[in-house]
Amino acid sequence: MGSSVFLLALFLFVSSHVFNNALAYPTNVQHHRHRRFASHNYRDALTKSILFFEGQRSGKLPANQRVTWRRDSGLSDGADMHVDLVGGYYDAGDNVKFGYPMAFTTTMLSWGVIEFGGIMKSELPNAKEAVRWATDYLLKATAKPDTIFVQVGDANKDHACWERPEDMDTARTVLKIDKNNPGSEVAAETAAALAAASLVFRKTDRAYSRLLVARAKRVFAFADKYRGAYSNGLKSYVCPFYCDYSGFQDDLLWGAAWLHKATKDPRYLSYIQVNGQTLGASEDDNTFGWDNKHVGARILLTKAFLVGKVQSLHDYKGHADNFICSLIPQSQYTPGGLFFKMGDANMQYVTSTSFLLVTYAKYLTSSHKVVTCGGAMVTPKKLRALAKQQVDYILGDNPLRMSYMVGYGPRFPRRIHHRAASLPSVSSHPAKLQCSQGFDFMRSQSPDPNILVGAVIGGPNEHDQFPDERSDYEQSEPSTYTNAPLVGTLAYLAHSFGQL
Repeated sequence: MGSSVFLLALFLFVSSHVFNNALAYPTNVQHHRHRRFASHNYRDALTKSILFFEGQRSGKLPANQRVTWRRDSGLSDGADMHVDLVGGYYDAGDNVKFGYPMAFTTTMLSWGVIEFGGIMKSELPNAKEAVRWATDYLLKATAKPDTIFVQVGDANKDHACWERPEDMDTARTVLKIDKNNPGSEVAAETAAALAAASLVFRKTDRAYSRLLVARAKRVFAFADKYRGAYSNGLKSYVCPFYCDYSGFQDDLLWGAAWLHKATKDPRYLSYIQVNGQTLGASEDDNTFGWDNKHVGARILLTKAFLVGKVQSLHDYKGHADNFICSLIPQSQYTPGGLFFKMGDANMQYVTSTSFLLVTYAKYLTSSHKVVTCGGAMVTPKKLRALAKQQVDYILGDNPLRMSYMVGYGPRFPRRIHHRAASLPSVSSHPAKLQCSQGFDFMRSQSPDPNILVGAVIGGPNEHDQFPDERSDYEQSEPSTYTNAPLVGTLAYLAHSFGQL
């Protein structure tokens, strides 16, 4: 097929199939009128999306731990550097604690609670607990001024083993950034996480909220003063796993945006006004994830303009609209209608983009605004419908009729790339499983003995195909930063369809 024919076909598919379908989902009317149209139990999916985080916990597990096949792990983390780094989350299917994606996970969980926590009902305490499990750790990692402990574990050595986190005996190497070895991207993202989380706890735990925002200010000042990429000084440890490919400028803009929102301190607004362009505010990059935060910063700052009436941020509305317009029709979709950004863990971009769609739709509705793309009007209703379509695909409305959320629906992935899920639990197999012993389980075609409920995995390829192979980490591995943006979106959908 010629490129011009392909582009025309893609345009017609996205325009008609996605946006015309938007008319079938009037998501901004009374939710009692939606119940008969809901094709999924979004409330159940919301519950499970949050529960997943308990399966990723590191450290001493609490008495109310609901994922009971997990046990305590990493109880001496930080000992090599004489610091307490117990707790936090394992990022994905291994046993390393990477600070960069953990901080982004925290920011996105917090943003979901800030925007949609008011409609989460009984799930709000669980969502806030998921945030707090991360921030308790980030406070430990930032306790020393001008220093952040950004990783626990050596990924290369960890990946040479297939062990339960409860058994791991690989080196728990501690990595840090400081004045001499800066890491502006990790520091600024950590500041964003602490600032966003301070808003989550502002009404219910004021002392904790004040602690978080004070630490966020200090960490951001460190990020901005000592500029540099952590992947330079720590390259052999953090690359290619969480190498900084986009530069640290996006993180500085993102961190400043969150501190402005959390503090209303005019100095952060001034910082954004003075530095926004040099930090890439208007760059044409439309992929939002743990590495590149530009799009998220644009959407967040547009709220300050639209809802907060901060006129000096007027240009960010145009930048945010450009992101929306990039989704139609230029972005690539699979034949089944899924956003497709890249082959490795694509679902993280589906969940992050869907969250931005429903969040931006909320801001536009509040301000009675729309998006204009090449003369065509795109309403908030259409943005919500597109987000709903993506979530429905994740939950099973796809060519394979496969839910890509583990434990949701009748058919879901049974062989995920995840050590703890694929190996017998400590309760069923108390004896230690040695480093290489676990690879027999990894290579096995047997279903996972432990169901990591709520985990959203990397997802299908560009042809909507999914092999359900444990060794295929690109398609079968879950991650905290894939689930984190989905929490807020599912809360919105569950509420819209009268399920909450």
